[in-house]
Amino acid sequence: MRAVEVTRFGGTEVLTLREFPDPVAGSGQLVVDVAAVDVMFVDGRLREGWGREWFHLEPPYVPGNGVAGVVRSIGSDVDDSWAGRRVLAHTGQNNGMTPIGGYAEQAVVAVSEVEPMPDALGLPEALTLLHDGPTVVLALHSANVRPGERVLVNAASGSLGTLLVPMLTAAGAEVIGAARGARKLDFIREWGADEAVDYSLPGWTDRVGAVDVVFDGSGGEIGSAAYTLLRPGGRFLAYGSSAGEFATTEPAREGVTVVGILEMGKGLDKRAALREMLAKAAAGVITPLVGQTFPLDQAKAAHEAIEARQTVGKTLLLP
Repeated sequence: MRAVEVTRFGGTEVLTLREFPDPVAGSGQLVVDVAAVDVMFVDGRLREGWGREWFHLEPPYVPGNGVAGVVRSIGSDVDDSWAGRRVLAHTGQNNGMTPIGGYAEQAVVAVSEVEPMPDALGLPEALTLLHDGPTVVLALHSANVRPGERVLVNAASGSLGTLLVPMLTAAGAEVIGAARGARKLDFIREWGADEAVDYSLPGWTDRVGAVDVVFDGSGGEIGSAAYTLLRPGGRFLAYGSSAGEFATTEPAREGVTVVGILEMGKGLDKRAALREMLAKAAAGVITPLVGQTFPLDQAKAAHEAIEARQTVGKTLLLP
């Protein structure tokens, strides 16, 4: 089978397509014929050597933490009912936390990391929800947005933002979507935001004004600036760092609640949250957005598009 390997830490030039032996399912495992691979912003950061204190990666390795496909084979102790099923799966080791193994034509996954797919959803569309679906449910639970509240969504044209914006609008919030560039602002308005603001321009926070809730998928200076816009009683949900690092929320602001990604939706079941979002998508309540796709041998181009901030919605590889 073919897979993409990170040969050393560095730029996109280190992504190399090569042949590997077909994988074999071990105890408690499945082999999935991969139809779509989730490409995440963090994949590029890890490729550069970032985050080694949390993710124990050493090249060479096959990147990627999420796939959709059809079960090809099963381990000897796995229920026969999994054979031939359409599934979503985390491919990482250590209960999915070490993101490896996804950029491939076949992937070995633990049966505990597999979710069967609703028949009404296509494989690529369902995959958009594997990581972002639970995050949306947990973030909305923690934010407790009320009708009429003014809500800012940073990185609103990204894969998570494209789920949040319509769901917040449906909940009766006044939604301001922030992103970079005219193309993305037009997209955010079309996707249902009441206002769209370019946070690459000076004075963008003045155009946003005071808000009750911030969903921050940007981090860095953008997220830190958004934090200052919150009214007393406001909530700041920090789940992204596409600007480089998470937002700074110090000094603390009186009456403002900050919820980090590890604290969102405490007490909720992430697997149940994924199933909730899959059911909503299958019923047409939400619309998963595959913004752009690339063949497996163009993983380099996929990373470059994300890093150049050229993408909207979810980016996938299609082996």
